[in-house]
Amino acid sequence: MTDMISGKTRLCGLIGDPVEHTMSPVMHNAAFRETRIDYLYVPFRVKKEELDKAIEGMRALNIKGLNVTIPHKVAVLQLLDKLDPLAEKIGAVNTIVNDDGVLSGYNTDATGFLQALLEREIEPKGENVVILGAGGASRAISFILADRGAHLVILNRLLELDWAEELAKRISQIFSRKVEALELNKENLTRVLEKTDILVNATSMGMSPNIDETPVTADLLKPGLIVYDIVYNPAKTRLLREAEAAGAKTIGGVDMLVWQGALAFEKWTGRKAPVELMKEEAIKLLQSHEN
Repeated sequence: MTDMISGKTRLCGLIGDPVEHTMSPVMHNAAFRETRIDYLYVPFRVKKEELDKAIEGMRALNIKGLNVTIPHKVAVLQLLDKLDPLAEKIGAVNTIVNDDGVLSGYNTDATGFLQALLEREIEPKGENVVILGAGGASRAISFILADRGAHLVILNRLLELDWAEELAKRISQIFSRKVEALELNKENLTRVLEKTDILVNATSMGMSPNIDETPVTADLLKPGLIVYDIVYNPAKTRLLREAEAAGAKTIGGVDMLVWQGALAFEKWTGRKAPVELMKEEAIKLLQSHEN
């Protein structure tokens, strides 16, 4: 992004409800400035019943790219011209690219999650992975891990255990491999964590302001385990702090946040994203919230 907005400036943005707390504008606008691309990123609050108008507006205004967040990630599928095969399998889109009026949907939540593992030379293929939670984030993560060849167990609280069972069933059918769904409780955690290589927290437990919460008690964490918490506010959750103290390897949610943004940036611009800068900007913003 240059300092001057002109008739050549291309627009990217975010649609969701709410959008007040998004960190994407800070990351993307810094990346546009750094790469000297004449783009600007703006968040738009779009109510559920206005989604189809917003997507028509994307075409009419020739907006180059949009990120899609809650509650539109599933509903938006019906309004696009093309879907990336992975986004179609997941049944959710978080990134739209506009090529001269042709709108294509992608899921960079899934690929962003995976990228944070791969950059640390962690290959999930053949590994035993336990995923906590069965909401939208868990869905994207479960699909990309199954696609990569990991063995999955999904745990969710009893009230929404049917979500986990449905997700496990869908993945089992698509990838022809058994996926277990269990209640998220101490007994089940104790049993499954004995043979787990990677533990993923895809719930909101531990997220600000509830920073004292954790889905897994410290006594179950051990050296050799990889603990990946997708909560990014605070940057280091209680789960990650206790995992570190137990000698486990940890990955925080900022990595997934930054990578999903970086991969969207690359789809919109065709240029390599300045990932480190985007991460610095995200961390700076988080720290300003914490102070």
